[in-house]
Amino acid sequence: MAGARILLIVGGGIAAYKACELIRLIRKAGMSVRCVLTDGGAHFVTPMTLAALSEQPVHTSLWDLKDEAEMGHIQLSREADLVVVAPATADLMARMAAGMADDLATTLLLATDKPVLAAPAMNVRMWQHAATRRNVERLRADGVTVLEPDEGPMACGEYGPGRLPEPEAILNAMEQALKSPSASSVVEKRISTSLDTSGLRGKHILVTAGPTHEPIDPVRYIANRSSGKQGFAIAEALARQGAQVTLVSGPVALPTPPGVKRVDVETAREMAAAVDAALPAEAAVLVAAVADWRVEAVGSKIKKSGAPPRIELTENPDILASLARDPRRPRLVIGFAAETEKVVEHAQAKLARKGADWIVANDVSGDVMGGQENSVHLITPQSVESWPRSSKTEVAERLAKCIVDGLKGEA
Repeated sequence: MAGARILLIVGGGIAAYKACELIRLIRKAGMSVRCVLTDGGAHFVTPMTLAALSEQPVHTSLWDLKDEAEMGHIQLSREADLVVVAPATADLMARMAAGMADDLATTLLLATDKPVLAAPAMNVRMWQHAATRRNVERLRADGVTVLEPDEGPMACGEYGPGRLPEPEAILNAMEQALKSPSASSVVEKRISTSLDTSGLRGKHILVTAGPTHEPIDPVRYIANRSSGKQGFAIAEALARQGAQVTLVSGPVALPTPPGVKRVDVETAREMAAAVDAALPAEAAVLVAAVADWRVEAVGSKIKKSGAPPRIELTENPDILASLARDPRRPRLVIGFAAETEKVVEHAQAKLARKGADWIVANDVSGDVMGGQENSVHLITPQSVESWPRSSKTEVAERLAKCIVDGLKGEA
């Protein structure tokens, strides 16, 4: 299932909270997931929760798609390999069976040409009602895979069939749906085509991500707000393009992207050593927010004594500049510049000063660090490209394609 793209529609009902665990399992299995949250579902889980877990924008309205003038809801329904409705309430399944398109969820379901799997959740009487049984039969006749609900106690106090299947069971059903001849051929063709035409198959690419922690004493450290999300997204996008990726990561709470070799470090000096050990590489993308300074001498815990302590700082190694000067220098060296003012001007100066080939610059004065979206400028000695604000996954995919083209140009 690795590489499959899932569109998850979260319906209303208390069982909506299980969608959070389902997203985690989907990501752990190496798949990507985008969420559509219905009005009912939003009473039980928030868009922010789903966005944080999926690392993708969450869609809630037919009118919130950026490219609706270009029929964005059609694109959203068809770029997935599998559409999953969990929980599928009695109302949502009735509207699906009737072919209604009165909100984003039902419009996507009516517009999709991909397999659809529905995991029901409702009161036992609602599940056993003749109208619901007719709707289930209609959906199955239309080709929708409708799972049988679990049996057990319910939030309403009754007992019987109607509970949402456990996330593990839904994931297993998804695996079977993706193994069907029609679905598996589409997924395999899309992934293999991407790999065959990318030019990254067999190429080693080095990526750094996250912050570094520089000890002040045994219990305190200097750090920054970098979450590592952009670097991890870039590593994943490059791996999807067929590259052999080594990801050197500072301290972050993120799962390792599928197919990526991960090296965990804490300090800037440890990161510099790991980068050196990872060479040679065809390209390096240094996304990590490395601390510029460290404490020169770390002793015992600093005690509060009235006056602020005096801390002597010394400069950390400049990983980007050192890599650009290294005799084993990758063919393409890309640095990141986190700025709060004069973003392009400062990044252009950094490009010249560090000796990098490209700089990806972003304004971090807002919610970029730790957030789900980014707006960047790709700066080369010849040009400046300003990309629109989008998800970090989309930024990563676009940068990966630029790296493919850049390495082809250097060949």
